[in-house]
Amino acid sequence: MALSLRRKQLDVIVRMLHLNQQQLPNGGEGQGEEEAYKLLVMDPPCVSLLSPVLKVGDLRRHGVTLTLGIDRPRQAVPDAPAVYLVRPTPSNVDRIAADAAAGLYASFHVNFSTSVPRPVLERLATACAAAPPACAGRVARVADQYIDFVCLEEGLFSLAQPRAYVALNDPAAADADITSLVDAVALGLFCVFATLGVVPVIRCARGGPAEMVAAALDARLRDHLLAKPNLFTEAASAAVASFQRPVLCLFDRNFELSVGVQHDWSYRPLVHDVLGLKLNKLKLPAEKYELDDSDKFWVTNSWSPFPKVAEEIEAQLAKYKQDVDEVNQRTGGGSGVEFDGTDLIGNTRHLMNAVNSLPELTERKKIIDKHTNIATALLGHIKERSLDGYCDCENDMLVNGTVDRNTLLSLLRGKGTKEDKLRLAVTYLLSFETPPSSELEQVEAALGESEVDMSAFQYVKRIKALNTQFAAASGTTTKSNIVDWAEKLYGQSLGAVTAGVKNLLSDGRQLALIRTVEALMEGKPSPEVDDYLLFDPRAPRSGTGCQFKGPFREAVVFMIGGGNYIEYRSLMELEQRTQPSKHVIYGATEILSGAEFIHQLAELGQKAGLGGGSSNIPPGAAQ
Repeated sequence: MALSLRRKQLDVIVRMLHLNQQQLPNGGEGQGEEEAYKLLVMDPPCVSLLSPVLKVGDLRRHGVTLTLGIDRPRQAVPDAPAVYLVRPTPSNVDRIAADAAAGLYASFHVNFSTSVPRPVLERLATACAAAPPACAGRVARVADQYIDFVCLEEGLFSLAQPRAYVALNDPAAADADITSLVDAVALGLFCVFATLGVVPVIRCARGGPAEMVAAALDARLRDHLLAKPNLFTEAASAAVASFQRPVLCLFDRNFELSVGVQHDWSYRPLVHDVLGLKLNKLKLPAEKYELDDSDKFWVTNSWSPFPKVAEEIEAQLAKYKQDVDEVNQRTGGGSGVEFDGTDLIGNTRHLMNAVNSLPELTERKKIIDKHTNIATALLGHIKERSLDGYCDCENDMLVNGTVDRNTLLSLLRGKGTKEDKLRLAVTYLLSFETPPSSELEQVEAALGESEVDMSAFQYVKRIKALNTQFAAASGTTTKSNIVDWAEKLYGQSLGAVTAGVKNLLSDGRQLALIRTVEALMEGKPSPEVDDYLLFDPRAPRSGTGCQFKGPFREAVVFMIGGGNYIEYRSLMELEQRTQPSKHVIYGATEILSGAEFIHQLAELGQKAGLGGGSSNIPPGAAQ
């Protein structure tokens, strides 16, 4: 059975809402009589993780009548139990202890989104012990739930770690800050696999953030597996554990930079990039929409090119009008036909059919109106910014390795936002190993004419030059010497960058990420992955145990430094075309649009003293 991350996270949340009962009332579909009324108290990160999985109506069905923020003033409801879902922070446990001491609720069911550190747990116990005697008695349960990740859909998740790319590549970053971020990413991935109930085999390139996260996750899994029982005790037999485990493929965003900045012509990436889709929710000036698997049109058409989506909306609207006309004709409405009473049973049947079809027609019209509004908003941006031109030009460069200089320069001088132009220029830089110097000068001049902050462009230019020199020197110089040289030249943390940058150039229509994942899942010798490290948390530390390299039927692909919908779509296509079928889950520290990622590149350029002026690009929030 394929890994099902969203369903398993939902199972944990539902059990938590039912006060951690092992046997849920009504099979988990609704509340029991004894717990028909409860409150849910959360902090902002846990609101984000719950939002894509459960809607307000779902919460009510599970007995939650009020959802409250832990950091907001709250009134006492002394006759109702409260379920807390929060991160295990000192400020959160202080607030819980204060609530319990004040007797805000009848009982407190405290759920931490991940494992609670011992000092934080002791802080909660000490605060409750120091309060009036009734305080500790109100705390009915404290549980670690290991669900600290945002599952946007069945095959897509985010750790909601904002600006991880900047934090890992900042020349001024302290070692302690990088270690703290690596540990946070490893803990998030531990939560993912604890929820799935499987121990992965971990593969990653040598050097850089990917190896650091792999080592931290391997150590965390090994330590946990020493305890009996543990979260993975219910895993299948040894044979299954050895041969049907998933492979975790860890990558650093520098592995393939161009995917992070390019424009895309598909409906879902366009909605995310242009209109700001976040946590499966979309805000337009006049409306708010949810775009998830409950919307059949979205599920069917979200990966289609935008023109095809527009055609499909037109087709569905025409079909809707036709069905409405048929209902009107059956009931005599609007067609001049009147019931004469001679066929009472037939007329009654027509009316019943019409009444029964009304809810379905109403829902169809609602979805058609929703996507008409979204498509209209997209079309406005496309025309205003010439986004079709940007997509075509970038596609020519990345796929065909060619560029029409006049088209490129006219786009850089013409319509489009400053970040559109910067993304195009960076894509140009990454598409050609050695662009002609005269052409490069013209590109930089065109950016200057459009008053675009050059920080991101100069940053990528420097990293690319460094990568080229690193590759040229690697045959004669040891890696440590190259890293030393890079650190002296560019700052202390660029050793991680040079070690992580493997493939800046997209090669052909297939992303380098997809080729590498395919090779890792097949487990056959391949030049692309032969030097990849392997961590098996179930094997002895000596490394003499089983070093299982595949083949694998299931994979979790994780991008450190920000993922995107383009990579997610490509992995879904890989899943569909492989025989026998494979299953892939895609995750990232955050899901970024091209505009959000270019801002992070610009920030790094500014920190390195490149470019000029303040960035014109607003930072995006992580999801």
